[in-house]
Amino acid sequence: MAKQSHNHAQWSSRTAFVLAATGSAVGLGNIWKFPYMVGESGGAVFVVVYLACIALIGLPILVSEWLLGRRGQSNPINTMETLSRESGRSPNWVLVGIAGVLGAFLILSFYSVVGGWSLNYTWSTLTGDLGRSSGVAVGDYFEALLKQPWTLFIWHTLFMLLTFGIVAGGVKGGLERAAKWLMPLLIVALVGLIGFGTTTTGFDEAAAFMFSPDWSKLNGGVVLAALGHAFFTLSLGMGIMMAYGSYLGQDVDLIKTARTVVILDTLIALAAGMAIFPVVFANGQDAGSGPGLIFSTLPTAFMEMPAGTIFGTIFFALLTIAALTSAISLLEPVTEFLEERTSLPRIGAALVAALATWALGIAALLSFNLWSGFTPFGLSIFNLLDALTAKFMLPLTGLAAIVFTAWFLDSDGVKQELGLGSTGRVVWHYVSRYVAPIGVVVVFFTSL
Repeated sequence: MAKQSHNHAQWSSRTAFVLAATGSAVGLGNIWKFPYMVGESGGAVFVVVYLACIALIGLPILVSEWLLGRRGQSNPINTMETLSRESGRSPNWVLVGIAGVLGAFLILSFYSVVGGWSLNYTWSTLTGDLGRSSGVAVGDYFEALLKQPWTLFIWHTLFMLLTFGIVAGGVKGGLERAAKWLMPLLIVALVGLIGFGTTTTGFDEAAAFMFSPDWSKLNGGVVLAALGHAFFTLSLGMGIMMAYGSYLGQDVDLIKTARTVVILDTLIALAAGMAIFPVVFANGQDAGSGPGLIFSTLPTAFMEMPAGTIFGTIFFALLTIAALTSAISLLEPVTEFLEERTSLPRIGAALVAALATWALGIAALLSFNLWSGFTPFGLSIFNLLDALTAKFMLPLTGLAAIVFTAWFLDSDGVKQELGLGSTGRVVWHYVSRYVAPIGVVVVFFTSL
């Protein structure tokens, strides 16, 4: 494809960028995955290890991806082509950009199916479809939903339409506007749910579970789980942050901004735990019920409590908002690539990217029902896409990004661009060259 000349957009302000980047980081990983991982991995001891990992691994990789994007001022593939050439390095480094864009595409294909589940639960809770069922039936609702291909198709399609509509609006008219509305709504909903949690009998138990570590539960499995989640929660290795970094001006302090995003992302994850666990404990449900915590355990708890329909609707609306803020960031690298490498305008590039993602998502949702017998490598299509990206593409792409930044870019130029003093330079040198890469390698090999 021939490269097409486009005026490269810029974020209107640092605040707009922080909201958009935080929106990308705050997704189903925070509202869905983080709470159940806390429940499965010993509660507060997991939280403590997670905080250490996100500071030592997540933050430096985030800074590296932003820095690469800002230097390249283009989509991840063009960026890695340009920077490898300017640094006199192998042109094969372009594979980092290709893997990031492809990873975002593959993840969104099944992520949008999960977003459809969340939309369905929001509607079903609002209309009382869940509330009219018995407690046992509520717990079985999710399994019944997965067996209905047309229902999954409709909600998957609706979620992708919402995602396309936002991304087609561009950086300022789409990404920024969505972040400025959706992030405050998400925070308000979380605060409201936490406020409700304080009125339940399970609040004190939830606070102790989240913030009073039982060090006897610390083991290698907890450390590896925390290490893996710290890496994935910030949308690293997906081309997202490189694409978002390409819209950044030189006046933005990358390390301070990354620190802000990491803090906001972590606070929202912790807040999600304090919104969920009081309800779970107050109703005698199992905090360690795994991935089913959100779609089976929690709905059962909501339907057994006063005003459960109201607060259940608010919760699943919150989950949908979180899914949407991440989905638009996943569609962005693919859209940016098509916009800059073809003659397609922004809306056309977003449409092509969305249609391709939507089509692959259909295969993912059919793997729960009509195509359940098709299991390449012993996995359903949905689980294969998840495993391919989470276990292989993301860690390797994130590892390559920080290795390229720390070892192959002009180190003095990088440190000057990051505005580091003498102490900061030493810390950055060791963390970016050794601590973060080794952490990613550990996650990669243990996940195999």
